[in-house]
Amino acid sequence: MLQNEIYERARLARDARFDGQFYIGVRSTGIYCRPICPANAPKSENVRFFPSAAAAGEAGFRPCLRCRPECAPGTPAWSGTSTTVRRGLRLISKGALDDGNIESLADRLGVTSRHLRRLFTRHLGASPLAVAHTQRLHFAKRLIDETTLPMSDVSSAAGYGSIRRFNDAFRKTYGRSPRELRRTGEESGLSGRTATLTVRLPYRRPFDWPSILEFFAARATPGVEAVIGNTYSRTIISNDDHGVVEIRPDQRDGYLSLTLHCVNTNALFEAVQTAREVFDLDAPISEIRATLGQDKSIRAMLRKNPGVRVPGAWDGFEITIRAILGQQISVKAATTIAGRIAQKYGERLDLPGTSIEGQLSHLFPTAERLMRARLHNIGLVRSRAETIRRVSAAVEAGDLQFDVAQDPEHFCNALKLIKGIGDWTAQYVAMRALKNPDAFPGSDLGLIKAIAYPDRVTPKELTARAEEWRPWRAYAAVLLWSSLSGSGG
Repeated sequence: MLQNEIYERARLARDARFDGQFYIGVRSTGIYCRPICPANAPKSENVRFFPSAAAAGEAGFRPCLRCRPECAPGTPAWSGTSTTVRRGLRLISKGALDDGNIESLADRLGVTSRHLRRLFTRHLGASPLAVAHTQRLHFAKRLIDETTLPMSDVSSAAGYGSIRRFNDAFRKTYGRSPRELRRTGEESGLSGRTATLTVRLPYRRPFDWPSILEFFAARATPGVEAVIGNTYSRTIISNDDHGVVEIRPDQRDGYLSLTLHCVNTNALFEAVQTAREVFDLDAPISEIRATLGQDKSIRAMLRKNPGVRVPGAWDGFEITIRAILGQQISVKAATTIAGRIAQKYGERLDLPGTSIEGQLSHLFPTAERLMRARLHNIGLVRSRAETIRRVSAAVEAGDLQFDVAQDPEHFCNALKLIKGIGDWTAQYVAMRALKNPDAFPGSDLGLIKAIAYPDRVTPKELTARAEEWRPWRAYAAVLLWSSLSGSGG
């Protein structure tokens, strides 16, 4: 009841802080809306509240065409208290239920399908299949509204198996066909492999773009990544397509703009979901503030960076190699060596006619390539080179994987079994590749320096103090690094 009272106040105030955190079903119209919907507020007796868009859809409500629920910030991946739900949401966002096989998803999460349904219903008010359906539907609706892609490409990009399924889903939900919903009524002639394609990415506010851009700029691997002006760009491989992705603030407040160069539209959904994780667009900032703000030192840092985010990684293997390079040397030195490795062992790309021609030139090398690489004459000590080859061999053999469904602690333990990998590296990789919000590289010299006032602390003392920051220790680490311009992994 108390939760409903909070939702009611937020609804009447059209409080943007709650956008994407709950949805409003209106019994008199059969429509569900965002808390910020500009339409006249319905009477309280006609309102139902839902914890997710999927729950509202499963209850028979259809999305509002005015406030467009598909444009709300995503449901935080940490919804509820269940780590199983958190990992399940991440797998669904990567297409784990595109084939509708919930048993396979449950197996990956180590639970029964019945228990998985029960957890999703408890925390999100909807089944895993309903969440997957809503995700596909909302993504397709945004492509219809924001691009001129042919409907066949929209259907394919959103994960629908056929145009018929795509059309049926829209008629059932909106009472209209996809073509009738397209505002311009026009489609481009582009199909399949496009020159450029741009979509908007809504984010949960506040969001500190300059801070996270500064983090990536300091660590951008030359030839693979670049930060120029207000834009982050990098080379990617998706479904055997090689291309470039660019991220920058959109002209519309509350959004980033993602542009793909030379990548098939079938890779769009994966690129969007990866970008959301890399830039941590759905972080539950209010929950993070409530916990970290109890520490006086961290509270001061939060005031300077209220939109703190934990930078993710486009590729788990790549960030692991980057973390190994960062062991006991400066960020600048590690970045230089990473660029040399990419230039020497990475696949060269030719991207004529793009805005980033000449700035980005290589894909980061694969595990197969690095497991046999000599790694000499690039400024790398022998022990570090051997560690890189061992990690590459483990990845190539399948002994080390970056599946987001796995338990972060088990992942860290498996990574530390490889000679040359300590807790700092394992925690850093878990923070950025697995997006574990509680990962914490307590032995990091930058973190120790940032918190060492008035007296220097040991790694053990810092880790003990960080217990108060659970389950958001990764965010505390980013705040501490940010307070030291240029420190950290």
